[in-house]
Order: sequence, then C-alpha cells, then structure tokens
Amino acid sequence: MKLSDSPVAEKSDAPEVIDTTFDRDIRDILSGMGLTEEVLLSAAMELYVPHPGIESKEKAEAVFKQELDVALGDPNLCILVYAGILLEQAGKAGELPNLSRDSYERDLTFLVCDEVLGMSIATYIAGHKGMFEYVRFDKLKPGIIKELGPFMDDVIAGLIGGVSSSMYTRAEV
Repeated sequence: MKLSDSPVAEKSDAPEVIDTTFDRDIRDILSGMGLTEEVLLSAAMELYVPHPGIESKEKAEAVFKQELDVALGDPNLCILVYAGILLEQAGKAGELPNLSRDSYERDLTFLVCDEVLGMSIATYIAGHKGMFEYVRFDKLKPGIIKELGPFMDDVIAGLIGGVSSSMYTRAEV
C-alpha cells in the first residue's frame, strides 16, 4: 500500500469527530531549516526526466507541488519526517544512543538507520516505485540534499523521491 492508494474507508473504531487543528505544520518546520517548497522543487527538478503526461518541466513542477502538498498533508508522513529532524538534532548534539558524535558526523557505512528512514518515507508515499526514486536522489544528491546531514539527506531524498515517483505514476493514469 502507498499513500496515493490509501482507501478513504473508515475503521470500525474511528471517532465520529476528528480534531484537525494542530499547532505545528511540518512545512513551517522544514521552511525554518531552509527546506522550503521551492528548495525541494529545485532539487527534484535537477533529476527531472520527461515522461508521458509530464513532457515539460513546467508541468512537472506543477504536478510535483500538488503531490508534495498531498504527501505533507498526511500526519503519518509528517511524523516520519519529524523523526528524522529530531535524529539529526540529537546526532549534532552527540546524544544518539550507542553512536559517537564522530561516527554520526562521518556518516560511517555501518550507520544504516538513516537509509531505512529515507526508504520508509519514499515507500510510504509511492510504494516500491518510490524506493527506486529514493535511491536515485540519495545517490546523486541534487540541490540541497548534498548539503544536509546524515539523517536529513536521506529524509529529504525519501520525500522528494516518493513525491517524484507519485508525480510520474499519476501522470500515466
């Protein structure tokens, strides 16, 4: 299952009324870190490839923004992204359990939980296709991704990869 396929059917124990107000929006948190919609879009468009239904970069930009809005409207995804933010902060402060600050800063190869988080984000958004896009963005590190720390580069590569995959998949429909 992926975010774009999630059914709208209610659970049997679903409350009649859901409080949809919240004090913090992940978009504001990301923007405060310099990760605005424009910065994410710019990184995504560095690896843009024309595709049926998205033959122009202008169309790709518009669809990417729509898909990003859908993704960042899901509280589960937002909490996964926020977990990456908190892990990054703890790593910078040398507060990650069983991991030295030096190992965190050097992003040693035995540290794979950051990759797992990025893959989880991409897969949550777009299924297994999202993971392939995550790998492409993680490996090539376009735009802001190359400037981010060990957790956030994977979080943002997962977010952009998943959203890009959804953009291409929905264009086919």
